[in-house]
Amino acid sequence: MKNNKISVTSDNIFPIIKKFLYSDQEVFLRELISNAVDAIIKLKTLMKLENLYDVVDDFKIKIIIDKINNTLHIIDNGVGMTKKEIDEYINQIAFSGAEEFVKKYKNLTDPSNIIGHFGLGFYSSFMVANKVMILTQSYRKNELSMFWSCEGDPNFTMKEIEKRERGTEVILFLNKENSEFLEYDRILKLLKKYCKFMPVKIFLSSKGSKEDKEIIVNNINPAWKKNPIQLDDKNYLDFYHELYPNQLEDPLFWVHLNIDHPFHLTGILFFPKVEKRIDIQKDKIHLYQNQVYITDNLEGIVPDFLSLLKGVIDSPDIPLNVSRSHLQSDTTVKNISRYITRKVADRLNSMYLKNREDFQKKWENIKIIVEYGMISTQNFFEKAIKFFIFCTVNKNYFTLEEFKEKIKTTQKNKEGKIVFLYSSDQYKQYSYIKEAKNRSYEVLILDSPLSVHLIQKLELSYQDICFVRVDSDHIDKLIDFDKKNTNSELSENEKKDLKNLIKDHINIMENLEFSIQLEDLSAKENPFLIVIPEFIRRIKEMNSVIGKDIKEKYYQLIVNTNHILMKKILKETLEEKRKRIIQEALNLTLLSKNLLYGKNLTDFVSERLKNLIKE
Repeated sequence: MKNNKISVTSDNIFPIIKKFLYSDQEVFLRELISNAVDAIIKLKTLMKLENLYDVVDDFKIKIIIDKINNTLHIIDNGVGMTKKEIDEYINQIAFSGAEEFVKKYKNLTDPSNIIGHFGLGFYSSFMVANKVMILTQSYRKNELSMFWSCEGDPNFTMKEIEKRERGTEVILFLNKENSEFLEYDRILKLLKKYCKFMPVKIFLSSKGSKEDKEIIVNNINPAWKKNPIQLDDKNYLDFYHELYPNQLEDPLFWVHLNIDHPFHLTGILFFPKVEKRIDIQKDKIHLYQNQVYITDNLEGIVPDFLSLLKGVIDSPDIPLNVSRSHLQSDTTVKNISRYITRKVADRLNSMYLKNREDFQKKWENIKIIVEYGMISTQNFFEKAIKFFIFCTVNKNYFTLEEFKEKIKTTQKNKEGKIVFLYSSDQYKQYSYIKEAKNRSYEVLILDSPLSVHLIQKLELSYQDICFVRVDSDHIDKLIDFDKKNTNSELSENEKKDLKNLIKDHINIMENLEFSIQLEDLSAKENPFLIVIPEFIRRIKEMNSVIGKDIKEKYYQLIVNTNHILMKKILKETLEEKRKRIIQEALNLTLLSKNLLYGKNLTDFVSERLKNLIKE
């Protein structure tokens, strides 16, 4: 028997482990099972190198819960350890590993994800156990079976024991504070979280309980590890629902990732139905390393817009023991991010070219993902502009270049820019769209929360276009042609009087402030028009996306000086009647602005204005 002290640079590594990783103690199970997987994979390699034909290759890992003795057993039939190897791998915690961990832990957003990378994986067991035992037998038959025990301090016991079967058994004597890890459902949940796709079969049972029968808990050959040629649509859909068992809807399509050089990466990304929402995803993309679950927080590893997707990325080349800021500057991570971005863009472009009609059917459900990517990631923007499609109010679809070609002669302003008229809500902006159609203009629907940001991006990238919302000015001012203005039927003094009269009666809603602008429009046009100038509205919308609201005080009231109602207002001598005419006309205009839901209401407003003129 050997009694000695574990070799560490610190007097006691255990307080470090418990202090810095206590809140994430569940990770101990992942680390111990990962060690078991490594032991089996190592033996598989040695079988080939050393021609070990007599080794039985029914490899598996057993997790046994023993509530009677308050123990949790992790058993593998892998390579096992000799006395020398226990000294090397267990008794000597690497000096640099412990020291480096202490230095770097403060910079880590999730230290539980990197225990194993500092050589401390096995010792994570002391976060939940007050005593840990190891029983092990090397695959080398002439080696002795060994016993090792430690009670959470630098002292340990090691001795020879009776011959055992090949492999290693780790026994955790759980402390009272962590008795939850003796519950079958708790362990099963952790296995499903961390070990669901580990490459060795994992069996779970609970000694002396109704769950004593062994069940297998993992899929050792998940879809992302297979060649895409081997998979059909059903295989991908089955895997999606295996990943996300609570998701009822199927994904729209997917991207299979597979590259071996200059880095190793496999995975599958699924496009769910997102529509117009930018939700914080409950089920995010999962990061694995060699089929071992690491995290679902990929910030700094992939572009932000991919957070709207679901799926798996598996790469051993992503460094985990560094800060997020270092991740973003890491060359390999940058290359991985660019690769994933390119694969997503190529998949979308392929769908667009192969079957545009089907692509258009899916467009409303994926548009916001594409917009997010175009706004936030330049190399994605450069690819996506080829397949990004605009939808008009008539449900016709155009790429940017197609739409420019269609409207370049009819919707070009005096500066030579092609004007993209658009609506954010074709029901509320019905009358404005109607006016545009009457002039044979094409109007786009841009109704996502990111539309205003995409517009800014497109205008910066293409100097020959500009975007103008249909309700941001009078229809004749939306596309500023170089043409003569309509003459006014009012004198300058009458205009001045009219402006003052309207200004006195404009307090129809307390939270709205109007600037008044007199325009010499056609007598057939409406008497009033309420708009928010394009640049003011964009500022308001951009702020609302980030949760900062601006009060509605930038409305502009356009007064049509040539409308017959203006002469009626000027001629009216009875103050109360004049006030009522202005008030009702303004109310009808405000009604059109706020509640315009289609043709019926528009016709009502028009009819009511006619009656007002006749009075």
